[in-house]
Amino acid sequence: MAGIFYLPRIFVHYVEGKEAGQDVARLAIMADKLYKFMTIMMMLAIGTGIWLWLAYFPLAEGMGWLHAKIVFVGLLLAYHMWTKKRTKEMQQGHLDHSGVYYRWANEIPLLLAIVILILVVVKPF
Repeated sequence: MAGIFYLPRIFVHYVEGKEAGQDVARLAIMADKLYKFMTIMMMLAIGTGIWLWLAYFPLAEGMGWLHAKIVFVGLLLAYHMWTKKRTKEMQQGHLDHSGVYYRWANEIPLLLAIVILILVVVKPF
């Protein structure tokens, strides 16, 4: 999770550094390495999540919160894929949006994580 929060900050620094005429090649390398590490950790988390879900699937009656959580985890995965596309653009030497855009995009995983945590802890339905 820390990586998915930090990667968009690298995008911000990349865009703003490039506008200021700074050398941002190291940020592109850093983003690529971070994305690869994030992907490995994500696959482990998804794998253990599926394993737990299969273990508790027979008991899933009345667990609507779990289905809602899976939807929000899917949205988090879509965000992860979005960061992959941005990382590839960065490797090609360009990001097409402003630093403010990436600052706002950085808030998306936080909102998704808050909703997921509320669903898991409160279990509203």
